[in-house]
Amino acid sequence: MEQAVVTNIQGYSIHDGPGIRTAVFLKGCSLRCAWCANPENLSPAPELGFIKTLCVGCGRCLGVCNFGAIVRGDAYRIDREKCRTCFVCADDCAGGALVRYGERMTSGAVFEKLRRDKMFFDASGGGVTFSGGEPLLSPGFVRELCESLAADGIDACIETCGCAPWSAFEAVLPKARRFLFDLKLMDGETHAAYTGKPNAQILENARRLVARGAAVTFRRPLIPGINDGEEETERTAVFLKSIGVPALELMPYHRLGRSKYDAINAPYKLKQLPVPPPERVNAVRDGYTACGIACIVSR
Repeated sequence: MEQAVVTNIQGYSIHDGPGIRTAVFLKGCSLRCAWCANPENLSPAPELGFIKTLCVGCGRCLGVCNFGAIVRGDAYRIDREKCRTCFVCADDCAGGALVRYGERMTSGAVFEKLRRDKMFFDASGGGVTFSGGEPLLSPGFVRELCESLAADGIDACIETCGCAPWSAFEAVLPKARRFLFDLKLMDGETHAAYTGKPNAQILENARRLVARGAAVTFRRPLIPGINDGEEETERTAVFLKSIGVPALELMPYHRLGRSKYDAINAPYKLKQLPVPPPERVNAVRDGYTACGIACIVSR
């Protein structure tokens, strides 16, 4: 039975595919997008985080850590060089300030949790969505779960950045026929500058996935000053039409993940970037519509 590192199993999700869904978040991502809202899922390994606002200053963590990895005072609590991610401190934290990001689980254990929500899936036309990170970095794990879900009549959806070997897509097809596919930037060099990798593989996977008859919803995280210009709109529209899916969902940039960067003590590269006002988002949407793309905005 396959295993993967799971950070969260989130029920009653209504923005990750049709109907009421349960989202399974897996750790590990092939990209490093400057605007990532889930930085705790970038590394494939379990991590310890510290939420300073929840710390009650009791000092219990100092007493239970056997590696001297707890920092005294009001500073960030974790010495990463000494921490062995045993999570003893998190298990004993009175305020919940020390948190575990990621737990290794088998596909069977996850399935038992997912099937409890089947009544909601059946009533709403929903199902399970695999997210991350990049879930297709754990293709065997996702494949086993998709097979179990299909056998139980539960719809499976994969949320992907597209940056994975085509063999990973083949592993989950045809048990998962629904995909939420992010198209971040069309220019390869600009894509690499903001995500860490070029996009040739991503665009080829998009073409092949549509050609295989999968139900693919293409989405664009809308980042002010980075991918909201007219040229980017036109190039994206040309690509979508070329693969026969002239539709796009815009996801406006937000700062909801900023506190997670603080929790893992990682720099947030776009801290000065403003959230786009509704009129700007609507203008970009109208630009896609003018290019012949059926465009909606995820609010």
